[in-house]
Amino acid sequence: MDYLTIVSIVFGIIWGVFFLLLFHYVAFTVIGIFKKRRFPSTEEKKKYGIIISARNEEAVIGALIDSIHASRYPQEKLQVFVVAHNCTDKTAQIARERGATVYEYNNPNECTLGYAYKFLYGKINAEWGWQNYDGFLVMNADNVVPPDYISKMNDAFVATKGEQVITSYRNSSNFGSNYMSCLYGIFFISCCRYEMRGRTYCGCTTRISGTGYLFRSDMVKDGWPYVTITEDWEFTADRVADGVKIYYCDDAEFFDEQPTTMPIMWRQRLRWARGHMVVYFTRFKKLVKGLFTPVSKGGPKNKFSIYDMALSIMPLGVISTSLAILHLICIALSPLLGYSAAAVWASYGWGILAGFGGTYAAGVLMAALLVLLERRRIPKVGAGKMTAAVLLWPLFIALNIILDVIALFVRNLQWKAIPHKGVEAIHKKDGSQKVKREVIPAQEAQRDPE
Repeated sequence: MDYLTIVSIVFGIIWGVFFLLLFHYVAFTVIGIFKKRRFPSTEEKKKYGIIISARNEEAVIGALIDSIHASRYPQEKLQVFVVAHNCTDKTAQIARERGATVYEYNNPNECTLGYAYKFLYGKINAEWGWQNYDGFLVMNADNVVPPDYISKMNDAFVATKGEQVITSYRNSSNFGSNYMSCLYGIFFISCCRYEMRGRTYCGCTTRISGTGYLFRSDMVKDGWPYVTITEDWEFTADRVADGVKIYYCDDAEFFDEQPTTMPIMWRQRLRWARGHMVVYFTRFKKLVKGLFTPVSKGGPKNKFSIYDMALSIMPLGVISTSLAILHLICIALSPLLGYSAAAVWASYGWGILAGFGGTYAAGVLMAALLVLLERRRIPKVGAGKMTAAVLLWPLFIALNIILDVIALFVRNLQWKAIPHKGVEAIHKKDGSQKVKREVIPAQEAQRDPE
């Protein structure tokens, strides 16, 4: 057996194992296309604290609080908490004027979202008591919730007996602003349709994604310990390791404002990639331990969810890039063993092009299918803009690989606020799937130099 044949077989096996380890991703995607878990309506209305962290969000904070007050949910069962975190504008004033309980926290050395939550939950525990709430619903300041959102989240919370974490459908309020916001919009609904729906339908855990999630109040009775640049991944990994499931409620839809420029997109996604890396280094061992600890010896029961989460926090971009480089090195050594360099590189090059071409085509098809499946929920976007976004979608996702590699070498990456210039209030009529979109005027938010 010659050298190149051996190389081909070895890397074929490696990539085959890699695919088999992740095959359940494909299975969950297919299931999510066709199935979703429905949570029955309930007359039982739990009491919730609405958690909002805001840094110079005077342009958007009012719209979120207004949409919460417009909810078809007993207002006496809701209390809005806002932490104005290192603000230099009127965020706190606007929130107070709309009836929110507001705390101001200024510490430039503690600028991540996690520090704001740590401060706020500490205040709630000390002054209000976590016991006075059944759960806490976390929203970003730029979000807007339709009138039925909290009711749908409550249905899911009650159906799971308040023992699990509930996340929701993340739509985009500025979906059609430009190509960048359109790509982000497709990204978040792909997470919902292709990632979360199938897992929840099968009774497996999914993950939270920064905002739009609800958890039982006793999870923060000892405070909030997650202060890295991606506190949502930390929270997710620890809940799964503890045996808690995170379920997705497809009927609970909220709207989120997306970045519209390349520099903001790069900064945000590099932060995600670095935070993802930090969670891998700090949580992977705990997950593996839980995976192999028998239930009879105190190990968690949700073994498959732990396995799934352990793979999800692995730096797959770094691993796949390392394998590709190693394969390339093996190919580069072949001329030293008497092979024709021209023939070898021609064969390898065509193979790479075929692989990239097939992957790109599959990505475009998946994006097009997603847009078709979610057409009733996607806000109106011009055909040309949507077509361009679908064609760019595989490149948008492939950027994760590059960012994963860069994140491996980045140190002291700081959390910075994402600019928000305004949101659109979402109103739904009973029994209607149509969305009426009204832009709420807002002054430009004042922001620290970045």
